[in-house]
Amino acid sequence: MLNIKSKNNLTIIELNNGVTNAISSELVSELREKLREISADDNVKGIILTGSNTKFFSIGLNIPGLYNLKKEEFIQFYTHFNELCIDLYSFPKPVIAAINGHAIAGGCILALCCDYRYISQGKKLMGLNEIKLGVPIPYPALYILENMIGSEQTQEFAYTGEFLLPESLLKLGIVHEIFPSDGLLDNSVKKCLSLAENPSLAFTKIKLDLKMPKVNHIKTRLESHIESFVDSWYSPETRALLKEAMEKF
Repeated sequence: MLNIKSKNNLTIIELNNGVTNAISSELVSELREKLREISADDNVKGIILTGSNTKFFSIGLNIPGLYNLKKEEFIQFYTHFNELCIDLYSFPKPVIAAINGHAIAGGCILALCCDYRYISQGKKLMGLNEIKLGVPIPYPALYILENMIGSEQTQEFAYTGEFLLPESLLKLGIVHEIFPSDGLLDNSVKKCLSLAENPSLAFTKIKLDLKMPKVNHIKTRLESHIESFVDSWYSPETRALLKEAMEKF
């Protein structure tokens, strides 16, 4: 589910689940394990998270693979996905999202959990369309986004479920910079290395001081959110919408 490469003491993680890089149980498990491994490796100074192709960074949750899960199985998957978001958001080393393709729903969420988001020029869409599928936005992402761009802009982004192009994303403050596709990875590496030049203990302490209060707040709401998300996922209206969405995979 992941392609792993090394460059200048950085680890480049490419999501690699077919063309769409859909988020499955296996991808979540592999990515969480890789984060644990890198966190303990003093030789790795930071991470670039990107897609294995230029069409999709990630389309989001693997709806066809998740649709028929028993409720207990889906609860386990969805809990692990939210825990992955927290792991990524609070990761003690620099993390740059190099968004080289569409970042939809869960794919957008993974990018939001990174320290910086760089995106390729052109028709690279990013957005949270959960409302159109009849489910709430995963709470870690909603809270992170609200703290990033403010309540009013988050409301518009969440209520409409629209996908935005790079220029609009930059204006909102969701992405930090736009680069030509052939310069996206190099500029992401350059930024990550510049952050890694700082004393690692100081960087980690500052990052955790910034993010752990938000993580602690998220954790207070997570159990009730998971319950409401699962209730929505198995509601008749949402089942019909998910079935329609499956046809687009």
